[in-house]
Amino acid sequence: QVQLVESGGGLVQAGGSLRVSCAASGRTFSSYAMGWFRQAPGKEREFVAAISWSGSNTYYTDSVKGRFTISRDNAKNTVLLQMNSLKPEDTAIYYCAADPYTIVLRTTTTPDYWGQGTQVTVSS
Repeated sequence: QVQLVESGGGLVQAGGSLRVSCAASGRTFSSYAMGWFRQAPGKEREFVAAISWSGSNTYYTDSVKGRFTISRDNAKNTVLLQMNSLKPEDTAIYYCAADPYTIVLRTTTTPDYWGQGTQVTVSS
């Protein structure tokens, strides 16, 4: 069982930066691939980024490549999403997710575990 708690959301101006964090409970954190998804009002939840259990492989949706960076610290059971050069279209609730397989995170919206989400709002 893995429980995920996000933090670090907030309001930022366009062009600014924000970092969201996900704290995971459970001794098996290091065996899970981790990901970030987002859901804007009136839109479906979408994949943003994923990182393999070891941290050696990362994946991003095209719209955030070069602006967002996902990382993890298995000793601290945390995964981070550093977001730079933010745009108003990045406004959404950001969800942390865990699954044994990165392919599930990258291609579906049905990972084994979800966090409760954190709001990110980018003003123009």
